[in-house]
Amino acid sequence: MGRKDASATAMPVDQYRKQIGKQDYKKTKSVLKATRLKAEAKKSSTGFRDAFLLVAAVLLLVLCLYAFFYLNLSTEIDLDAD
Repeated sequence: MGRKDASATAMPVDQYRKQIGKQDYKKTKSVLKATRLKAEAKKSSTGFRDAFLLVAAVLLLVLCLYAFFYLNLSTEIDLDAD
């Protein structure tokens, strides 16, 4: 008898999950498909974006080092000429 009474009252968490499920079910299939495709596209594009940012950072570092050495060596040559 106690089990029937306990199962009749649902936990608040279960009720909340059911409400969310009902709201998600109300969406049309095209909306759900578009959302899924957008999420998959975002996941797949992050690899390309991360690789591009890494290459850009390395190029920026090399450019800064080149500029630093160029400026230091060019000022030393000018001092020797004077």
